[in-house]
Amino acid sequence: MKIAIFGASGTTGRLLTEKCLAAGHSVSALVRTPAKFSYADKVHVVRGDVFTPVAIAETLRDADAVFSALGARGLGEDHTLERGIPLIVKEMIDAHISRIIVLGSAGALDTAMDKQFRWQKWIVENIVYYTLLKWPVIAQRHQYAALATSPLDWTMAMPPMLTNSCGRGSVRVDPDALPPFAAMISREDVADFMFAQLTSNKWSRKAVYISW
Repeated sequence: MKIAIFGASGTTGRLLTEKCLAAGHSVSALVRTPAKFSYADKVHVVRGDVFTPVAIAETLRDADAVFSALGARGLGEDHTLERGIPLIVKEMIDAHISRIIVLGSAGALDTAMDKQFRWQKWIVENIVYYTLLKWPVIAQRHQYAALATSPLDWTMAMPPMLTNSCGRGSVRVDPDALPPFAAMISREDVADFMFAQLTSNKWSRKAVYISW
């Protein structure tokens, strides 16, 4: 398969790139600075960003499926997902590419905390999501809306806090809310889950919570 990856130079994006190459897939990656991309000599690199339709279209050329590990670059206001995901969706439709698997976050939907203790739910929903994580949450909700209203065959993985620790090889997946006591998960395990969706339609057109 040929896989197009957006956000390939980020931590999760690099893991997805590595998994695709290890599985024998060819990869096309859109990156801002190719010289800093550790897999630049092993993939088809397109220099640019997700605000540029021409660069997106080149990244998607002849692709069978798409990964997006895009995210806000910090806790402040950021329009990467708000502007970039709709452009990717449009270019995928124009190129007749259907399958996209994206990295989201638990705050993308209102149901995230429904299986946690009431006090946890109240604190997260009324304080955390409206102060520290206000802008990242808004960005993720824009991403979800762009996918959910599209005709694409999409899957959105929604983890809680991500860590750079080693993966455990075992995760809990729930389409309704974060599993009870969910707090964190490694990027490696999230990348494994996302990669597995290339050959699965179990979570087609769904946003699912994933955690240890």
